[in-house]
Amino acid sequence: MKNDLNRIYHLLFERFGPQHWWPGDTAFEVAVGAILTQNTNWTNVEKAIRNLKQAQRLSAKGINNLPERRLAELIRPSGYFNQKSRRLKDFVGYLTEHYRGSMAAMARSALKDLRHELLALKGIGPETADSILLYALNKPVFVIDAYTRRVLTRHGFVDEEATYHHLQELFHRYLEPEVRLYNEYHALFVRVCKEHCLKRRPSCTGCPLERLPHSV
Repeated sequence: MKNDLNRIYHLLFERFGPQHWWPGDTAFEVAVGAILTQNTNWTNVEKAIRNLKQAQRLSAKGINNLPERRLAELIRPSGYFNQKSRRLKDFVGYLTEHYRGSMAAMARSALKDLRHELLALKGIGPETADSILLYALNKPVFVIDAYTRRVLTRHGFVDEEATYHHLQELFHRYLEPEVRLYNEYHALFVRVCKEHCLKRRPSCTGCPLERLPHSV
């Protein structure tokens, strides 16, 4: 499996090159984006973040002091805005209480502790927690999402019933725990799925992974 994972990475990187993920000017913006991107596309998240910037509320203090109804209005483009406004409030409350609102202070804590704390927040599951850990806090944790699962199952490396933990453990076991590698690899999965490994009617011809075994 180690050779397979390395081969997939090199094939994708050779075709697409560095992806420069995650888009965001600050660690806090990346964390907000990770929460807002649940059940929507990135274009909608960008609109919501732009609204927060224009209102000068894209900070822990800014969101903490913002009435929840007003916050929901600002992030409306991201969908499920009432639910997400509560999740943002919960995250900012946690950040303020435990780390004085500082992502830099948060980053000084151990990965294991941070993951436990994030998963304890309502509405933050493994994918969102790990996105914050990897992309905002530079912690070596591999993010598993629908794109990662799609590539691995379509090429027969894992079963469709494989759990998040099982998939993540494959990368943690067989790859070096490097933030840059995990960052780039996950972003490359997203890229290949958007261009070739589509959810419906995948375009396998010309895909950098088309010669892998079990390709569909």
